[in-house]
Amino acid sequence: MTVLAKPNMTNHWMPFTNNRMFREEPQMFAKAKGVTYWTPEGREILDGASGLFCCAAGHGRPEIADAVHKQLSTLDYSPHFQRAAPVSFEFAEKLAGILPDGIDRVFFAGSGSEAVDTAMKMCLAYHRATGNAQRTRFVSRAWGYHGVNLGGTSLAGMVNNRRDFSGITCDVVHMRHTWTEEQRFTRGQPETDADLANDLEEICKTYGGDTIAAVFVEPIAGSIGTIVPPKGYLERLRAICDKYGILLVFDEVITGFGRTGSAFASQEFAVKPDLITMAKALTNGAIPMSAVATSAEIQAAVFEAAGDADRPEFFHGYTYSAHPVACAAGIAALDIYASEGLFDRAKSLSAHFLDGVFGLRNLPHVSDLRGYGMMAGIQLTPGKAPGEKGSWVQRELFKEGLHVKATGDALIFAPALVSTEENINDMIAILQKVLGTQI
Repeated sequence: MTVLAKPNMTNHWMPFTNNRMFREEPQMFAKAKGVTYWTPEGREILDGASGLFCCAAGHGRPEIADAVHKQLSTLDYSPHFQRAAPVSFEFAEKLAGILPDGIDRVFFAGSGSEAVDTAMKMCLAYHRATGNAQRTRFVSRAWGYHGVNLGGTSLAGMVNNRRDFSGITCDVVHMRHTWTEEQRFTRGQPETDADLANDLEEICKTYGGDTIAAVFVEPIAGSIGTIVPPKGYLERLRAICDKYGILLVFDEVITGFGRTGSAFASQEFAVKPDLITMAKALTNGAIPMSAVATSAEIQAAVFEAAGDADRPEFFHGYTYSAHPVACAAGIAALDIYASEGLFDRAKSLSAHFLDGVFGLRNLPHVSDLRGYGMMAGIQLTPGKAPGEKGSWVQRELFKEGLHVKATGDALIFAPALVSTEENINDMIAILQKVLGTQI
């Protein structure tokens, strides 16, 4: 492999990065294939996070590359304001085929953050259309992550994502997160603490259920370190939302496309939301894209409110909504998921994956382990300052040949669904080495 020259790092302001530390000791990827990255120096790095939970089918899929090349050569870009490309309707129909029954109206955007803000606007538009314009408040959850746009920042339950931006946030009330001390080292769904969902009932009593537009939750809180909901928790949220006429939105940007063993976590947990946001593995990470899916009922209400006026029913969209190249990548990705049975593969591989994860229990830097399907959280013992150990561990893992995502002192371990048991074993061995290191 040709060694690339070190780039000038002056001009690129990197996201969610300690830029000063990175420039001193950069950790870069130059190539990827399957479940492996290569550094510019040619060193192999196993991908234990599917990129950023995006590449469920592994890296470098020629089927997606060919579809993208063909689409670029045929129709590289077309606007979707009053015009459209046929490929977008094909993709929406194919996507509807794997979504929960009745959630089959699809609006495309460019990122998970855009999908969340779009879903918030859809909820407001629906309530206004049905004569409930007073419903302008949202409820989300502590430790939740819903992107970084204005709406998602407001919904966020992670302090560092909100700290510097409190002056621009929307009207959001937060429920407690669902993790408790008693749940340490729980594999799968905890048996207790479903009553934490009653926070929503108390919020309704305090603020008035008829002021709340929607509740946003990740079925499994991913970015904070894979917080799995207690049994009965999501069902209770659904019941309270129904009682007060509140819309329930599942943010499945991480849990979508097989990560739990089902196409979507809403299917895995048998709880049907009113809207679903998705991104990341939607195109296997090949082209930025996201979507919001909802029901015909919600779409119809917004359409009917517009009447016969010659105007858009929903004044919202993006320049890159339903980008034809992203649609082509998405169609190819869905074909791979289906032809290779990757959602079922995730379900069958999960036991081996979780066996390996929970085998890390007694290592000196591990304070908790959580997991479901093909995603796990590894909570580290505290360092000198919050997040310091997470940063150190992530960098040490890279040096040893493994990429994972760290949020504060939590590692998120989510290999591609095409991983073999041998791949998993190799990743676990590196985790054992680093997490067993005395410092």
